[in-house]
Amino acid sequence: MFDQLPAALQHEGRLSRRLFLSYAASLSAIPLLGQTAGTPKKVNFSADPFSMGVASGDPDHESVILWTRLGPKPLETGGGMPDQPVEVRWEIANDDSFKKVITSGKTTATSALGFSIHIEAKGLKPDHWYYYRFQSGDATSATGRTRTLPTPDANPEKLRFAVTSCQHWEQGLFTAYQQMKRDQPDLVFHLGDYIYEYAAGKGGNVRRHLGPEIETLEQYRLRYSQYRTDPDLQAMHAACPWFLTWDDHEVDNNYANDISEQRGVTPAQLLLRRANAYQAYYEMMPLRTTSLPKGPHMQLYRKGNFGRLAEFSVLDTRQYRTNQPNNDGRGPLNEEALNPRNTLLGREQRKWLFDSLESSTATWNILAQQVMMALVDRNTAGATAAYSMDQWPGYAAERQKLLEHIRDHKISNTVVLTGDIHSNWANELRVDDLKPDLPTIATEFVTTSLSSGGNGTSQAYDLSDRNPCNKFHNRERGYIICDVTAKTYTADYKVISDVKKPDGVTSSRAKFVVEAGKPIIHSA
Repeated sequence: MFDQLPAALQHEGRLSRRLFLSYAASLSAIPLLGQTAGTPKKVNFSADPFSMGVASGDPDHESVILWTRLGPKPLETGGGMPDQPVEVRWEIANDDSFKKVITSGKTTATSALGFSIHIEAKGLKPDHWYYYRFQSGDATSATGRTRTLPTPDANPEKLRFAVTSCQHWEQGLFTAYQQMKRDQPDLVFHLGDYIYEYAAGKGGNVRRHLGPEIETLEQYRLRYSQYRTDPDLQAMHAACPWFLTWDDHEVDNNYANDISEQRGVTPAQLLLRRANAYQAYYEMMPLRTTSLPKGPHMQLYRKGNFGRLAEFSVLDTRQYRTNQPNNDGRGPLNEEALNPRNTLLGREQRKWLFDSLESSTATWNILAQQVMMALVDRNTAGATAAYSMDQWPGYAAERQKLLEHIRDHKISNTVVLTGDIHSNWANELRVDDLKPDLPTIATEFVTTSLSSGGNGTSQAYDLSDRNPCNKFHNRERGYIICDVTAKTYTADYKVISDVKKPDGVTSSRAKFVVEAGKPIIHSA
């Protein structure tokens, strides 16, 4: 399939509607290939086929996605798998010894999806923890732990989740996941830059990527496989279910829809690369079949509910965005940045988000997304303002519409979760952050990178003179632990002492609380 598209693109010179529909139709058949690829066979593997661990994700109150991928040689093209369908068994139990198995089944792993497995385990009890595992041939996977969410009408007392992003393999170890696991969250939100696309040696010297900058399907598969061999990442995936979304590095740095940041790359070429990247992303993540990509398009925005306590809107600010204004740099909020045609969300996703927020009955409405929403002037000296055009300031009119919608429809307790910029921020959001006398509409908690950028600095930066919306900022590595009740939302900024050595220690740097009905940030 993928090897036919470049020739067609070269012939037509662009991704026409006819070509896309034809290509998308062929891709939509991928889920059926496991049923038609012939009789699956039991295989005796020479090495552990579950070398990339197990994971779960996208839970609701009665089901959850269970994931694994077969690959006895994960760092080789093809993963060391035979060119034939392979039978995989799975089971879910109430106990980690699997003496009380409640459901089980068989499925087929095929090369069409890189021998990945996505099981939608249904008929589960709401608000319940389970254990799961996979078997193939004579091999048994590690045991994973997962959970379902409360029923939509339930009133749970509390929720704990972790927020993380930006885990560059070459620039740091994933040691912070060790403490995250000890924090025992119910869920993890990963906000993008799960992998980096750069060639070996370009990003750092802690560890080394395999191969050149990635563009083909096999190259993306290999890069994900390399990241998934990390034991700390595996252990955290096995500890609880994740909600994941992408940012730019899952495809290419700072891409915008079909526009590459690299000169000379045509939209058709970028879309072909995007198709490869999107398929590999789906293969390697615990996502539902509703997210199965159709060529260079993939439905990733979605929502979930933790009873009436919290509703999650997981957003995609890369696939549908218009090009960054002002040459994707930093600059003032000029006419180009304020252009009302600029969009991060795209028309359909924006309507979906607005409708979802209007219909929500949750106490807390949480937007899990990628780039900073606060209008933050990053210039610490001088008169010239410097706003990032890759973030919401470059799409200021759409940002204003969103915050006006939250204000006008009295959306309760909106909290924005953000990654991307390798630093911690706590921000109070107004319709116009440049007017501090306006009422605060929502709260934003920005997580730093888990490892990207190497070791940062423990110095706290006071940017409040130029940015009254900002209440905290520093540049260490780590993640955020969020504790939510009907009365309060608490964000605990965890930082790690050293990402370049395996003995880094993770501790709390700052903790903030927001009271329900009062979107003002206080020190906890």
